[in-house]
Amino acid sequence: MLFRRLAGILRRPGRPPTLPAVFQRELCSNGNPYRFQVDALASRKLLEPRQRAGETEKMTVNVGVVDLGQVDLLVQEGFYSNRSDLIRTALRNQLALHADTVKQTVARRTLTVGLQHFSRADLERVVAAGQRLQVQVVGLARIADDVTPELARLAIESVTVLGAFQASSAVRSALSDRTH
Repeated sequence: MLFRRLAGILRRPGRPPTLPAVFQRELCSNGNPYRFQVDALASRKLLEPRQRAGETEKMTVNVGVVDLGQVDLLVQEGFYSNRSDLIRTALRNQLALHADTVKQTVARRTLTVGLQHFSRADLERVVAAGQRLQVQVVGLARIADDVTPELARLAIESVTVLGAFQASSAVRSALSDRTH
């Protein structure tokens, strides 16, 4: 019931979205309730959890002026809260459309999907066992800040990341010849 009320309040034709006073004290800068974003067209859920800042990356997209005008029109009409919301929704729809292809490729190439974190202890165990890692991640690969460049070079044979790679600048530099 609450979701239906919010939908009616947020989607009034010809008027900007507003929230009841009980919700207005916890608003983000974009006017949506804190930690939630409105995305009614992407799914039947009206509110979905917002990703934390550390879980997102910026991406630049160049579009033609006609496409940009249509995007702005949809935002102005209230279908999306802003340009980024429309682009995220379109991106998720395309990824859902190609989900089987992604799944098959991940399995074929033995990739890790999501977050893969390597602590100092993890890498020390790999070196102690006389092994070397081939890091292959779709998402985020993170190497702890206390890992030295020497340890990283001893433990990691290669790094392939489709997404984001987080490590200290010294470790990134030490692994630069092994990063693909």
